[in-house]
Amino acid sequence: MINNLFIFFISLFMVIKGATMATKHAALLAESYRLSKYVVGFIIVATISILPETLISLNAALESNPSFGLGTLFGSNVADLTLIFAILVFVAKRGLKVESKILKKNYIYPFLLFFPLILGLDGYYSRFEGAALILIGIIFYFMSLKDSIDDSLPFHNGIGRWQHFLKLLLSMAILLIGAHFTVTSSISIANYLAISPILIGMLVVGLGTTMPELFFSIKCVRRKDDSLAVGDLLGTVLADATIVVGILALVSPFEFPLKIIYITGLFMVTASFLLFFFMKSGRNISRKEALLLFIFWLSFVVVELLVSR
Repeated sequence: MINNLFIFFISLFMVIKGATMATKHAALLAESYRLSKYVVGFIIVATISILPETLISLNAALESNPSFGLGTLFGSNVADLTLIFAILVFVAKRGLKVESKILKKNYIYPFLLFFPLILGLDGYYSRFEGAALILIGIIFYFMSLKDSIDDSLPFHNGIGRWQHFLKLLLSMAILLIGAHFTVTSSISIANYLAISPILIGMLVVGLGTTMPELFFSIKCVRRKDDSLAVGDLLGTVLADATIVVGILALVSPFEFPLKIIYITGLFMVTASFLLFFFMKSGRNISRKEALLLFIFWLSFVVVELLVSR
């Protein structure tokens, strides 16, 4: 127990340190390419942030328990779209600013999250459906990258660009290693305390995999890089729901309980519509709206617990 607590605090420190470094170098990298900070967050940082849940889900699939991985992915997405955004607003002690171009480029975003639900209505993901989900995710990423040059940013000739890129990868690696050991140590602590496996899967594994984007985004909003934080969270959710689920199906087509689609999946899609509705109202997420997002997440937890009893 004491060893697990020690590992937990050390790994948590790694997460915080990695997030601090990643925020700095992602912003500098964005400027060197004259890319908007939102795009760097949505594509570069989010791609690295999804590794914890990807590895956990793949491991679950290889151990013949892919539904655990799917539930973790959808559950962490609900947390990212509600709880994490709420925490960011409360930590920043101000409304979270949302650029108008983010809303303009992502008007179809909530509808994309319907695709894994529609393809999974039969309780089964085939390799063909997995490939389709991966293709959907890649196409939307390409659309987000297209016309993303920010002419208002100063031009850099690339000096130091590779240094920032390598330091970004290093910082995200530190963050991911810290997140991994934070999750594993938390599970060990939960088992020692005889906590329900349902709570372990939902609150420890699901929430644990959101830590990279949580700590990264907290550092962003404290530096008033709101677009970088928003991009990371939205990019992570989209990648989880399309590309990561698609990879699981390609590795091993699998069946799963339909309640993951009808409950967890519907909560995920509803959360995205609710979030974008708040984003469009005043081009920011207020503290009142953050509270509503938090209540929505609590409702999700209560429903999942009642259904799993």
